[in-house]
Parts: sequence; C-alpha cells; structure tokens
Amino acid sequence: MGKTTGFLEFDRKVESYAPVKDRVKNYKEFTVPMKEKELKDQGARCMDCGIPFCHSGCPLGNLIPDFNDAVYLGKWEKASKILHSTNNFPEFTGRLCPAPCEEACVLGINEDPVSIENIEKNIVETAFKKGWVKAKPPLNRTGKKVAVIGSGPAGLATAQQLNRAGHLVTVFERDQKPGGLMRYGIPDFKMEKNVIDRRLDILKEEGIVFECGVHVGNDIKADELKNDFDAIVLTGGATVRRNLPIEGADLKGVVQAMDFLGQNNRRVDGIKDLGEEILATNKNVVVIGGGDTGSDCIGTSIRHGANSVSNFEIMPMGTSERPQNQPWPFWPMRLRTSSSHKEGAERFFSISTKRFIGDENGNLKGLITSEVEWVTTPGQRPQLMEVKGTEKEWKCDLALLALGFTGSETTIAEQLGLEMDGRTNIKATDKDYKTNIPGVFAAGDQRRGQSLIVWAISEGRQAAHHVDKYLMGESALPLKGEGDLPRV
Repeated sequence: MGKTTGFLEFDRKVESYAPVKDRVKNYKEFTVPMKEKELKDQGARCMDCGIPFCHSGCPLGNLIPDFNDAVYLGKWEKASKILHSTNNFPEFTGRLCPAPCEEACVLGINEDPVSIENIEKNIVETAFKKGWVKAKPPLNRTGKKVAVIGSGPAGLATAQQLNRAGHLVTVFERDQKPGGLMRYGIPDFKMEKNVIDRRLDILKEEGIVFECGVHVGNDIKADELKNDFDAIVLTGGATVRRNLPIEGADLKGVVQAMDFLGQNNRRVDGIKDLGEEILATNKNVVVIGGGDTGSDCIGTSIRHGANSVSNFEIMPMGTSERPQNQPWPFWPMRLRTSSSHKEGAERFFSISTKRFIGDENGNLKGLITSEVEWVTTPGQRPQLMEVKGTEKEWKCDLALLALGFTGSETTIAEQLGLEMDGRTNIKATDKDYKTNIPGVFAAGDQRRGQSLIVWAISEGRQAAHHVDKYLMGESALPLKGEGDLPRV
C-alpha cells in the first residue's frame, strides 16, 4: 500500500485556506486545492501498516489503505469506486467529518497521520469533475414501498441503499429542500449547498421521490404512513436544542444557534421571507458552547460584521497532544482550533454563564460569568464548582446558545407507539434497527443521539440492509466495510 518509504519522505499536508481578509467577505468555501502530485505524495504516506486501525476508527469501515494506494498510483477512477463502495456521500464527509480515522492511523502513533479526509474529498471531487459519478437506477423493482422520514445524511443513505435494492422509496422532509442540518445548519463556507444539490439530482434520477414541506406527524399522520408503505424508517435526527435555564434567558438577543445558522443559510440561498432577522452586525457577540456548532456561529458572526466575538466553553482548555488517559487509537479530547476560530474570535475556557442582563425594553445588553473548575473524587463523577470571587460582567448584544441537543422530537414516535429512552431517542436495536412496532425502523441521531455525520451515513446503510431483509427475507445490501452488492 502506498510507497514503502513514503511516510519517511513526505510530510503531512492538507489544503490551505484563502486569507482571512478575503474569505470573510462571502460565504463561499475557501480551501485552496492541492496539486495532483501533492495528493499522490499524501497517498504514498499510507505505510502498509499490516493492521489498518483506520478501518476501526471509521464508522463506515472505509477501505482507506486501498483508496490511498489508488491515489498514489494515479488511479483516480479506481479510488472513486473503492470509496463509494462503503460511503454514499464522500463529498459530505470529506468536508464535515472530524476524521476519527486519522486519530486511529497507525502512523499517528509517533508522526502526523495520513491526511485521509483531504484525500477522500479530492477523490470524490475528481470523480464528479470527470463524470464518473452517475445515476444507477435499479434494473428491476420489487414493488415494496418504503417511507424514509428525514432527509439528512442518515435518511439519504437509507434511501439510496433501499432504492438500489429495487424498492420504491419516498423521502419526507418538513423543510422546503432536502439535506437536513447539512442544508439548514452547516454554513455555506464549510459546504456550499450546490454540493448537496448535485448529489440530490443523482438520487432523483435513480428514482427516489422527495416530498418536501411535509411535516410527518402533523401533515401526514402515522396511520396514513402505515397504510401506504410496507416499511417506515425514522431518520429525523436529534433536533431538540438544549436550553440555558438561567435568569434572563428569555431576553431578546438570547438565541439558539440553530435558529441563527438556519436563518443565515436561508438568507444565503436567496430566501426573502425570513421572519424577524437575527443578525450579528455591529454587535458584541458571545457564543456559548465550544463545539462545531459554536465554531459555525463564530464564522457566521464575523461575516455579518460583528464588533466582537467571544466564545465560552465550560470545559477546561484541552491540550494539543493526546491526554494520557486517551491513548492511540481512541478518539482524544484535545484542543481543536477551527478555521472560524482563527478569523477573529477570542476563546475562554472553564467559564460558566450565570445570568443575562437586559435593558428596560427587554433587550440583551450583557451577561455575568464566573470561572469554574471540575473537582474529581475517586469513584465519583467530576463535580462542577464555581471559583469564588471570579464574577465578571460582559457587554453582549447577541448571545448564541450552541449547547447541543437533548434528543428527538416525539410527535411521530408517539403516534406510532414507539418506545423511547430517557432522552427521547427511539429505541431500536444495534442488531437490526427495528423498533417495537413491526415494519418501523430508526437510524441516525434519532436512534443513537447527537453524533457525527459519518455515523449518520453508517446508520442509514446498516438500517437499509435490515429493512431490505425484513421486506424480502434476505438482503445483498452491504453491512459495514462490505462493498455494494445490490440484488438487482
């Protein structure tokens, strides 16, 4: 695999970024493509390690050494076939996945790991450019009808796999366009929406039907679905946002991150009717939450022209190296600095927001914080403790709550009589993705809770296999790490 001495000859390299002063003027993607020779050299770094732990790091079981080797040899079409055999949408994961495969790379034990995600993105972009990504509708139809609820990555993967098996698949989406949070949560500067649209064109050409602007549970009831379809797959995601139950949380200017990001994506898409606009222009913005959503809020606020952007994280500042208790090949909780962080935000760690301050008209004008520390006691969970005497007041006109999600919305689950856990995730087994109601399956965040895009696609593929088996008695659809072998 790769060049025998490649990892000794070539340093890790990934795409660079356009200068901050240029990229913050618009919402376009701003990575600078690498030259083909550079990409081949990166493929050459894959070191024929014997046991490719990257496989176990990737929830999809992507055949990483195989497509790295194909890139090194300049066999791009072969690389595309290998990549697409386990991943329906590498153009999504190549942009949005945090790359757990790279943290599991054997080379990463004592060197910089192979730049797997960047290679993946360039494989699929080359494939689209060369016209190798084409619609492949099934030759025959089974006559079985499947409803997929939700058009995020889990729903789209489920739909494509089941369509490949010959079933008639309808995807229901309550928003006006498919894509889920990829369309109405991920900023365009991380993934422009034409990337979604070109893949949707292929899915539609393959025969998948999309019904948008349809809120299942409200516009269509559970009984209608059960009467009209042979199987139902719920892939609606974990969309219930976590709140911050402190004084002043109801002030105007305290906004959920997904409301802010979703509205901005619609604005970029040219939609005029946005309701009451949420803008960071000329405001002192505080983003509460240090994850990817918080980072997206930072980049968007800077593009709005915010006066200042501060980012609060309640956890301590991570280290750049692996923590000792998270050894290779496990995913390490280390400090991660995104492109948005580098655009002008100031980050604060071990800080907790105690209350919001409003003016006489109910508008947010500031907030109070305190420093915190996590106290550990043997045998007990760490306890969050306020550091006395550290209260501080901050000017703030817009506070964005990027605190994650607590679970799934329950309307359709309740109508179907599904069992849920304490976080309102639908109970469906890892073994076959079946719920307690025959013919009803669940996958993605709606089943496992808030997680990664690569897990969503993996769950969709796994669920599709078991839905197909339920409908037909057997299935040739692949499970994790297997190549595509559709029935028809």
